[in-house]
Amino acid sequence: MRVLLIDDHPLILAALEIVIRGLAEDVSVVTAGSASEARGVLAQAPAFDLVLFDLHIGDANGFDVLAEFREAHPTLPVVVISASDRSSDVVRAIDMGAMGFVPKRSTNETLFEALHMVMSGGIYVPSMSLGISHHNLSSAPGGLSIAIEQAAVAQPDLESLGLTPRQTEVLALMLRGQPNKMIARELRLSVETVKDHVAAVLRALNVSSRTQAVLAVSQISTHPRSMVDWRKSLPDDK
Repeated sequence: MRVLLIDDHPLILAALEIVIRGLAEDVSVVTAGSASEARGVLAQAPAFDLVLFDLHIGDANGFDVLAEFREAHPTLPVVVISASDRSSDVVRAIDMGAMGFVPKRSTNETLFEALHMVMSGGIYVPSMSLGISHHNLSSAPGGLSIAIEQAAVAQPDLESLGLTPRQTEVLALMLRGQPNKMIARELRLSVETVKDHVAAVLRALNVSSRTQAVLAVSQISTHPRSMVDWRKSLPDDK
């Protein structure tokens, strides 16, 4: 597994590299101390399996970098590691396509759990980011406070949602940040059919947006059976 680490603090970068190398024997780590250096690395060797980067990188706005990476490398999982654990930052990052958000104060075990979840096709959201009061969301785009409040409500387990195998596939691709057009292309469906499936998934989760769906599933994922295990138990017919 090839991992790109991006952080403008050399000591943190070195510490993260040691931790990531401990994930498995076959982990290869490349480091970059700036957004511009990371762009160069990805341009020369784009075949990475995972990107971890500090949201507050020195030479660029972290959200701009996230949007840039998602546009240029839509299938490359990106995990944000940040000194911030504000709910507004977490939800905005996930809304823009990040596959995980890990506060820097997290333990090594939490980081391992987050990366395992992401590499298994899930999305990691720190539990501390949910159910935060309104005053912490003042800088968030409109509607994010509603997203957090609704997602923090107890959700049923995945098996009880009653999704069809096809809707499960659509949900899995939604959680990877895929837009409807890309989902339609991958599943060989019309965009209108995908829209119908997305609407059914949102109804089943009792949410009204993709971001809320991500947060809701992140809560469900704390149950003993993960989404990955649940998907494997479904029949193959579509």
